[in-house]
Amino acid sequence: MTTTGDEFDSALALAATGILRDFNQAGVILAADVHVASRLTTMLNEANESVALACALVARAVRAGSICLDLAEVRNEVGDDGDELSWPVLDEWLAALAASPLLAAPYPLRLEDARLYFDRYWREEEQVELDLRRRAAQPAPEVADEAALLAGLDRLFPGSSYDEQRTAAQTAARQWTTVLTGGPGTGKTTTVAGLLALLAEQAEIAGERRPWIALTAPTGKAAARLEEAVRRELSDRLSEQDTERLGDFHARTLHMLLGRRPDSSTRFRHDRENRLPHDIIVVDETSMVSLTMMARLLEAVRPEARLVLVGDPDQLASIEAGAVLADLVEGLVAGGHIKEAELRTSHRFGSEIGELALAVREDRPEDVLAVLRSSGERVHFVEEDDPREALRSALLPDVLAIRIAAEAGDPDAALAALDRHRLLCAHREGPWGVDHWNRTIERWITEETEDPLWDTWYVGRPVLVTANDYALGVYNGDVGVTIRRPDGSLRVCIDSSRGRLDFAPSRLGNIETLHAMTIHKAQGSQATEVTVLMPGEESRLLTRELFYTAVTRAQDRLRVVGNETSVRLAMGRRALRATGLRQRLTLEQQPSGLTLREARPNRYGPRGPVE
Repeated sequence: MTTTGDEFDSALALAATGILRDFNQAGVILAADVHVASRLTTMLNEANESVALACALVARAVRAGSICLDLAEVRNEVGDDGDELSWPVLDEWLAALAASPLLAAPYPLRLEDARLYFDRYWREEEQVELDLRRRAAQPAPEVADEAALLAGLDRLFPGSSYDEQRTAAQTAARQWTTVLTGGPGTGKTTTVAGLLALLAEQAEIAGERRPWIALTAPTGKAAARLEEAVRRELSDRLSEQDTERLGDFHARTLHMLLGRRPDSSTRFRHDRENRLPHDIIVVDETSMVSLTMMARLLEAVRPEARLVLVGDPDQLASIEAGAVLADLVEGLVAGGHIKEAELRTSHRFGSEIGELALAVREDRPEDVLAVLRSSGERVHFVEEDDPREALRSALLPDVLAIRIAAEAGDPDAALAALDRHRLLCAHREGPWGVDHWNRTIERWITEETEDPLWDTWYVGRPVLVTANDYALGVYNGDVGVTIRRPDGSLRVCIDSSRGRLDFAPSRLGNIETLHAMTIHKAQGSQATEVTVLMPGEESRLLTRELFYTAVTRAQDRLRVVGNETSVRLAMGRRALRATGLRQRLTLEQQPSGLTLREARPNRYGPRGPVE
């Protein structure tokens, strides 16, 4: 058995005994997982070691982004690390859990088939299922004028080149809830803009007021990009009359839309008792939305409001627990609750990046390697054992351009230079991580400029906001640059979803340097040129979804640093998360009259009410 030898290793629970100690020392569970299991079993006088192990493993699963622990699959999911461990027999494990006080009121844990949940996530998953079922069960929205709808579709999506967008918009116009999926450049924003114009026209024909529209996304950067893209579509393609029908609108983060509460980080002002007033709600980058946030959104949306969930299910899922968009595609659509609105053809990329993204998405590793090694103008594959010099020559010009503009007090030029290039890493730490490459690039700056950069807030420091700050009006995903004013003082210019903001460095918390960033944090943003550092072969983050997300951040040029082995490993691994939402949605319709506060039977024990 592989054991942890360092007694000072923070992953090692020194007081663990029995099966928890064995799994902890093998590296399958961490000290935090052991502490969760020990606390729960001690509180409820549970002495069965297999139950304690299940508690620790469900904590591990949530920490990794899953909603629940699939007891039938966890042994395979753990892989080689669990080869020499003594695993409980599944049937005996399920029986022990079913009899455990941990599954009795007040329900610290919930068991659904072979899926084990913490109570909070079970309730949220149940709520999302029931809210979606209720929305899907409503009579379809009325079309005020069928002829006008068809004419509007032809006007807004003319010709064969808009066939996919026209079909998707027509589908969305006839249902309350729409899941609109497609890769980058497939015309999702075009479809959204046209759909909004169609719905506004129908409202006008019916003699109703102008629809109140909410555009929203999980991060400030994604929200700003959504608003910019929709406005561009309106000005470039829609008539003045269509634009006037829509009126003014602004995109906001989901947190801003729902309204924060100072007493809670998971509850909002708008909920089931205080619904959102909007008639149409468009959520972009839905792949980044966690289960908890989706539950809060669905409980706040009025039943008669349109909900359009837009995203790419092949991208990485939320940093927090859940894989909601993929679950909706495979559950809500496959279960027959709504019709599919999928866009397949990409129009954005140059041919090489588009071909590469499609090959990754369709799991064609030979074609992926062929494109990477094609020596084209837009895609470059750096296979050197030590790529530092190649990266220095590629990255340093834009880094120095940011600094020169910042020294000159020109925030526009500095931010423009920042958006030209992104260095993306899978990890935060290690030789291929963000921290290492941020320090490396700062050392290159010192070597070029002879400035030691002693101060954290040096001129030209690019920054990324990592948490919402409602008081300042900056949000997770916003980026900025430290600028020197003519009087010599330093200011941080943030490109926020609310516009350009300017702060003294001392006012900003939850900030990190942005010479490099994680691929996860890059979701919802793009850059003219992107360099991707593939992690080492031992990395558990090396998956097809990670690679696809990184590749599709590039607009014009892409540089992939790695080797054939890392590419093949990424293509062969999936970032799968254990959830029960898709299974719930594909089951037959529950009995009519079921409400969120009614209980439903559970083969392993009673179910309590869902709040």
